[in-house]
Amino acid sequence: MSISPETMQQMLVASLAARAHSHSPYSGYAVGAAVLDEQGRIHSGANIENAAYPQGCCAEATALGAMVMSGGRQAQAVLVTGPGPDVITPCGGCRQKLREFAAPGLLVIAGDPGGIKQQWTLEELLPFSFGPEHLKIQKNK
Repeated sequence: MSISPETMQQMLVASLAARAHSHSPYSGYAVGAAVLDEQGRIHSGANIENAAYPQGCCAEATALGAMVMSGGRQAQAVLVTGPGPDVITPCGGCRQKLREFAAPGLLVIAGDPGGIKQQWTLEELLPFSFGPEHLKIQKNK
């Protein structure tokens, strides 16, 4: 899927704004995310760390939660921002969380305060993925 440069810029702004609200006192590594849903709405989230490290939430997960709570069910694109200059991508767990709400062709975009850096499809980042369609009950089997 492709999105317009204007939408990509809106997603970048939303992701960077969310990143400013990151709760990352342990790592010091603030991440923001913006998810574009099937209705053309943008939902944002930031990483929220916890002293019990595995209990924190990634930016992509909080953005997906915002999407679902707003009635969205299908992600069309996700844009993730870090501090730069290194390009960041969703972690393995978030790749699987994205797969729950998106097809393998989901556009995954990386950016930072300097702008858009790179993009991939979810399939490139999570090849041979397992998705909801694998759990559908097969009739006549």
